[in-house]
Amino acid sequence: MQRKYIYQILFLIIIIFTAFTMQPPKTIHYLPLGDSYTICTGATEKESWPLLLTNHLIENKIECKLLDNPARNGFSTQNLIDNELPLVKKLKPDFVTILIGVNDWVRGVSKETFTKNLVFILDEVQKTITDKKKIILITIPDFGVTPQGKNYGNGRDIGKGIAEFNAVIIAEANKRDLPLVDIYDLSKKMKNDLTLVAADGLHPSAKEYALWEKLILKEALTLLK
Repeated sequence: MQRKYIYQILFLIIIIFTAFTMQPPKTIHYLPLGDSYTICTGATEKESWPLLLTNHLIENKIECKLLDNPARNGFSTQNLIDNELPLVKKLKPDFVTILIGVNDWVRGVSKETFTKNLVFILDEVQKTITDKKKIILITIPDFGVTPQGKNYGNGRDIGKGIAEFNAVIIAEANKRDLPLVDIYDLSKKMKNDLTLVAADGLHPSAKEYALWEKLILKEALTLLK
């Protein structure tokens, strides 16, 4: 009789263990934050790297849902604070990418103000998401190499200026031990390959965005697996 009960208990344990191990993977809710380089001006929605990233994560057996893409053309760090951070608090994503800063530099925002705003953004996002490490920071591309880029420099050295802002982004990533994707050098290839530039002569083409996504995907796979 005792043996019968032992078998029943073992059978029950197996059923419970199987039920737990067969639970579907948790869906990761993803929210990209940024400007034209995140909404992907110059490409279609289907060609945008946040959507490509979501689809490729799913293909790699990481259940991912793109909650929204609140990035907008022309957004600065202050615009992100005013318009995108409220969405972070509302949607409560599990995973966030941040690519911001080019419009701060174009408008002459100081490095100090940019740093202050970036720190505020990261502080607020980390307060909201469950795992504070599930943020990928992305550097600003060098738009100065595009045919129309020089028109937005106001006589300044665009490459040098963007590099200085990128140093702030890299420093914050290191300080917080966050993954970083550096697309600055990759973006310089737009200078000699016009297939990487959109029809407006300023923004990246779908082909260039796809190259960025490959780098971001690699980091995301490491982070989310």
